[in-house]
Amino acid sequence: MDYKKTLNLPVTKFPMKANLARREPDQLESWKESCLYDKIRNASNGREMFILHDGPPYANGNIHIGTALNKILKDIIVRSRQMSGFDAVYVPGWDCHGLPIEHNVDKELGSKKKDISQTDFRRLCRSYAEKYVDIQREEFKRLGVMGEWDNPYLTMNYNYESIIARECCKFALDNSLFRSKKPIHWCCSCKTALAEAEIEHHDEPSPSIFVKFPLIDDPGITALKDKKVNLIIWTTTPWTLPANLAVALHPDFVYAVVETGDDEVFILAKDLVDGCMKIFGISDFSIIAEIDAKKFEHKKCRHPLYNRESLIILAEHVTLDAGTGCVHTAPGHGREDYEIGLLYDLDPYSPVNEKGCFTDDVEFFKGQFVFKANNGIIDKLKETGALVAQESISHSYPHCWRCKRPVIFRATPQWFISMDKTGLREKALDEIDRVEWIPAWGRERIHGMIKNRPDWCVSRQRAWGVPITLFYCEKCESVFINHETVNKISELFEKHGADVWFEKQAEEFLSQDAVCQKCGHNKFVKETDILDVWFDSGVSHAAVLEQRSNLKWPADLYLEGSDQHRGWFHSSLLTAVGTRGRAPYKSVLTHGFVVDANGRKMSKSIGNVIAPKKVIDRYGAEILRLWVSASDYRDDIRISENILQQLSDSYRRIRNTCRFMLGNLYDYDPKTDRVPYDSMPDIDKFALHKLQGLIEKTLKAYETFEFHVIYHTLYNYCTLDLSAFYLDILKDRLYTSRPQSIERRSAQTVMYIMLDSVIRIMAPILSFTAEEVWKFMPDIKEKESSVHLSSLPKANESWKNEKLAQKWEAIIRVRGEVTKALEEARAKKKIGHSLDAVVTISANEELYEELYAYEEDLRTIFIISGASLIKGEKLDKAYKSTDIEGLDILVEPASSDKCERCWIHDPSVGLNSERPTICSRCEKAL
Repeated sequence: MDYKKTLNLPVTKFPMKANLARREPDQLESWKESCLYDKIRNASNGREMFILHDGPPYANGNIHIGTALNKILKDIIVRSRQMSGFDAVYVPGWDCHGLPIEHNVDKELGSKKKDISQTDFRRLCRSYAEKYVDIQREEFKRLGVMGEWDNPYLTMNYNYESIIARECCKFALDNSLFRSKKPIHWCCSCKTALAEAEIEHHDEPSPSIFVKFPLIDDPGITALKDKKVNLIIWTTTPWTLPANLAVALHPDFVYAVVETGDDEVFILAKDLVDGCMKIFGISDFSIIAEIDAKKFEHKKCRHPLYNRESLIILAEHVTLDAGTGCVHTAPGHGREDYEIGLLYDLDPYSPVNEKGCFTDDVEFFKGQFVFKANNGIIDKLKETGALVAQESISHSYPHCWRCKRPVIFRATPQWFISMDKTGLREKALDEIDRVEWIPAWGRERIHGMIKNRPDWCVSRQRAWGVPITLFYCEKCESVFINHETVNKISELFEKHGADVWFEKQAEEFLSQDAVCQKCGHNKFVKETDILDVWFDSGVSHAAVLEQRSNLKWPADLYLEGSDQHRGWFHSSLLTAVGTRGRAPYKSVLTHGFVVDANGRKMSKSIGNVIAPKKVIDRYGAEILRLWVSASDYRDDIRISENILQQLSDSYRRIRNTCRFMLGNLYDYDPKTDRVPYDSMPDIDKFALHKLQGLIEKTLKAYETFEFHVIYHTLYNYCTLDLSAFYLDILKDRLYTSRPQSIERRSAQTVMYIMLDSVIRIMAPILSFTAEEVWKFMPDIKEKESSVHLSSLPKANESWKNEKLAQKWEAIIRVRGEVTKALEEARAKKKIGHSLDAVVTISANEELYEELYAYEEDLRTIFIISGASLIKGEKLDKAYKSTDIEGLDILVEPASSDKCERCWIHDPSVGLNSERPTICSRCEKAL
């Protein structure tokens, strides 16, 4: 007889091979056809909202691996909150204006650009952005990200542009938006102002020069009489010297008069004399006097290049970290220079045009690009005898985040939002303390940035964006705006978009009786600058959260990369606090950046870029989702082919564990076959106890966004608690027992509960696989059509049994030692399979008592053919445990015949003449 046919072997159509890259698109199509997202929304009606507000990616190019990380993280959070009982609506968005799109449209137009109108150019930019919104939308959907893809928010939508203009005007109406000539970061390549958030810092070589500024006025100090007195400044930007208007000293520093010979003396900070003289190559010098800096205030020295004066001023920003303690000051080329210049009524002189070239009033260097002029300026200083010393240094220098080229500080008329006029800085700092920052260091980072930032330069000299909708009096240039005008602009933008600003004349936006409040003139000119795109995305809380009835303000969570403390988190905070007095978010979560296995940034030049599509085509999106969950995203996240292969193996183990349980539930009906808890054997009760630990740990991890804890906990549960222990032991009971026996039904009941919980736990992360397994689960009336319509499992307190768990943890430790003893016997060729062995266990008194209660089950627990238990005896030739005191394990070959059906060696084999090859247990089962 073929006894294999009498076994209850697993039966399932659930495929062993995942074929994720092929199956996932089918699943996406199925979700679309079944309107799953709409079903989830309908089922969530009336629940408490949880809103993760999407920070808009830029609609330019395909998504990269960092974008995939960001979107998957958001999806895991939204799905887990949805399954936790919230109404978690997710509205994706795109940032659609700005310079990168302009650049790409410029490239496509080539020489045709000069023949195209600004309005037509803007339409081409809109089309370009629309193209990449569609491309990225499909890429995000392919990742399994769930959301309102048919109704996203776009910063170029007419309604959104209308709100941008309205929010900007709110700052104008309360006078915190102002126009001023101030030094701002300027990109000479992009020909526009840049905000702090648009600056990157990279090391750059720079000339380091020390220059004489001859003192003109007599400060009335005896030691200086009849001497050639020079204040020595240090700079790494020689190109700013033509704009020098002052030399700054620190009011509290002591300055030394250093005699260098030939009746020449240098003035510099006393504490820096020795270091400077070494750089100057001057060894023969002496300090002949020490002077209070205040004695020099308002005195004048001569400019080293031109026949004009430079004022000596006092400034707190002067340091002793480097240089001479005498600071070259060009108010048109530096923030601190500008601010101190205001106190001394210095003009923010900036003789540099938009291309970064000197204007015609710069003698010797007119028309030269500023960085290229450095050498010529140094040569001129040598010629005039003003150069004391010259070196080259490498230091961190600001670069444009778009074109990656060095930027300059340049004073130009720009629009600013004041950080202090209406108390915006202090209000924002207060709100920061009301927000939960995850990780906590995010609070310190953004707090420091807000505390020390300058006024926000919001104007840009570009074409593709939302205009700053303000007017100037044609006669006196006073700014004109009022509520009536704001409303009219907003209405026109709502109907026609921001293009209408460039298509209509100023008077078409104004009422007929509009007059300048300052001079009474009634003709006005429109502003032509556009807004910083960070303002566009920064007002998404107003344009999205406040505008949609299925969302709320403030959002529960903003989530982006850690660079957004100076970007979207920053601009959103300022626009919300400036107009509403509150932060637009309750919590802010940040993730690190994607790097390769060696911790290097992704770079085409290095060749370490991993494209999401490449990973999806080979492994499936599910492996990318598992990668996101397996990483502690608060630090930089590593990815490599090896990491993906390891995760693919991990995925296979989790999948196969689910498949094993499905295969053993083929004849199980939860309605009729469920075994009550009290009727279960202890090992099944222990399995349910362990499951509650899994549920509690993973639910807490979802709550605290610690997804790597979920991955590791779930993986260990499937591989260690199930595959290596519980399911391994269950096989004998499942396969050989009578199909309807309470023992088998008890095992199936536990597996059903386990599998149901595991599917729900992994659903927010392994969304495709959880759905696939869910479809193969035994049907019950209450079963939702999709796992994503269900809830995360809840722990059952009545199944938690610490006392029972302690006993079984002891048994598991002994099982580990038995496995070692079997391996040792196998290595010595005493046995083959573990079922070929019988084991005698000698245990200390305490352990003996724990094992004795399960003596009849030890054979099954250890997967051997026989086990006997003795107390405290030394066993010859036994394996002696080094981990458990007093535990000896003697492994011997089983002497009985092997049962053809269950493979256990048992003395009852051969006793029944009708079935001589099977044991009595199998005979009874048959």
